[in-house]
Amino acid sequence: MFDIEGEIVIKRPVEEVFDFAVDVRNEPRYNPHMRRAEQITDEPIGVGTRFRAEISSMRRTVPMVTEMTAYERPRRYASSTHLSFMDTKGSVTFEPVPEGTRMQWSWQVEPRGVVRLMTPIMARIGRRQEQANWEGLKRVLEELNRRPENS
Repeated sequence: MFDIEGEIVIKRPVEEVFDFAVDVRNEPRYNPHMRRAEQITDEPIGVGTRFRAEISSMRRTVPMVTEMTAYERPRRYASSTHLSFMDTKGSVTFEPVPEGTRMQWSWQVEPRGVVRLMTPIMARIGRRQEQANWEGLKRVLEELNRRPENS
């Protein structure tokens, strides 16, 4: 098992950042590895909400299911994600700061099967990809802020 942790400051209000980040259906907009995502339980999003998604990994498409395990709008959510070769559990917190929102993430990743042999490599790649994902979310949300209201 390995951990992935980090933080980023996004120049948007905490409620807006939380609502966008917690909805996995938004992830294909900022994560180039996520092919598609859909909510498979009823609205609204909260504890027990599940999403089905597909990511590209090692040159193939891999299905995954994410379930919200905690939902404390707009401060924190937690989730668990199951893929054929690993499970991920953790949380994301949101804190208002003068610049906007400080978002921090902490994930515990447990590779399974033969993939466990690649844990050190997966940890490095996973940390880099997670940082890139949230930087993508930052770009999307801050770009929305720069657009004129009537466009």
